[in-house]
Amino acid sequence: MTIKINFLGATKCVTGSKYLIQTDNHNLLIDCGLFQGSKELRLRNWDKFPIDPNTIDAVLLTHAHIDHSGYLPLLIKNGFRGKIYCTPATKDLCSILLPDSGYLQEEQACFANKHKISKHKPALPLYTKSEAENSLRYFTTLDFDKTHQLYNDLNIQFHRAGHILGAASISIQTQGLSIVFSGDLGRLNDPIMYPPSIITHADYLITEQLMAIDYTTKILH
Repeated sequence: MTIKINFLGATKCVTGSKYLIQTDNHNLLIDCGLFQGSKELRLRNWDKFPIDPNTIDAVLLTHAHIDHSGYLPLLIKNGFRGKIYCTPATKDLCSILLPDSGYLQEEQACFANKHKISKHKPALPLYTKSEAENSLRYFTTLDFDKTHQLYNDLNIQFHRAGHILGAASISIQTQGLSIVFSGDLGRLNDPIMYPPSIITHADYLITEQLMAIDYTTKILH
């Protein structure tokens, strides 16, 4: 089996997390975040998606922060019709954050039109509050620390990441190969959150935060 990983965000920056996993049989997206921050980064949200969203079979979310989930309404607006898999708490948070993101997109477009500060006539939102609310019907929740079979040749597991409520590291197993995406990791001794789970094996480990290095030896030994 051929497996390709394309980094569509969170490279040379810490926002817009999107990782495209392509196997012989499936296209999976790990996280689906908005680029945030400088205007140069925000403009990337308007770029054409590298592949047809309709060809993506599923999205796996590590957690609900907008730089990891905020592009979902736009992905669906442009043709994605698969399932979005996450933990129950991640869905609960997305049900608040995504409609709020859509509302803010509309407010920003309205402000730009009112004050004539956009070169676009009219300025439009990336997506609306209504479109964000519609995206929630594609969510399917899965529990931590259980093996879930998505397809005959592919299993996934969500492991606690300790970052925010519902945050997970994601392990993908296919054809005897294990790929782990750390997501954003929390502290080992947080007074509120469970600590990140110790993952005992990974053929490939993909992280995006320097703090994840602290866990690398524990993950791979």
